[in-house]
Amino acid sequence: MRLVIARCQVDYAGRLTAHLPMATRLLLVKADGSVSVHSDDRAYKPLNWMSPPCWLIEDGKIWTVQNKAGEKLVISMEEVLHDAAHELGAEPGLVKDGVEAHLQELLAEHISTLGEGYSLVRREFPTAIGPVDIMARDADGVSVAVEIKRRGEIDGVEQLTRYLELLNRDPLLAPVKGVFAAQLIKPQARTLAEDRGIRCLTLDYDVLRGTDSDEFRLF
Repeated sequence: MRLVIARCQVDYAGRLTAHLPMATRLLLVKADGSVSVHSDDRAYKPLNWMSPPCWLIEDGKIWTVQNKAGEKLVISMEEVLHDAAHELGAEPGLVKDGVEAHLQELLAEHISTLGEGYSLVRREFPTAIGPVDIMARDADGVSVAVEIKRRGEIDGVEQLTRYLELLNRDPLLAPVKGVFAAQLIKPQARTLAEDRGIRCLTLDYDVLRGTDSDEFRLF
């Protein structure tokens, strides 16, 4: 991973345009080819980014990041304060809670729980910021990203939102809808999800295991 701290401005051109005026920012260039721009006040979320497959061309103080769709991220450097590269090694991956992992497995096996006509694309669908628990398609063939939690809270909705923002940049997948599935979904998380157009699904572990004949509660 390459970390660059620089005073720079950033211009994005693609399906829309965006401009970040000159300021000091952190630029991350990962081994997968992704480039992201971070400030010091937004925790984990970048100000802008380009997901792989993409390529970086450095021409003096101008970085141009472009993907196969023709989108461009142009980073103009005024001053580079730090530039270092580090080998992080192989990523062992996220170790999920046992119940969450089993819920994912069971929901994938019974994908029609999401609705009539749904089909499974794959579990642990890879993205540049981590795997989506389940990627599916609805009866109309629309892509659906599913995030599964044992206890559904706001941070889980934020996680799914980040996945959806990234996935909807891929013209081969977009539009991608979201489903937030959990055994218990807190009211604040449900409100946030619904405000963002994400459907909430309450899961019953015993029903998925086939020990209870009651229907799922779908909200």
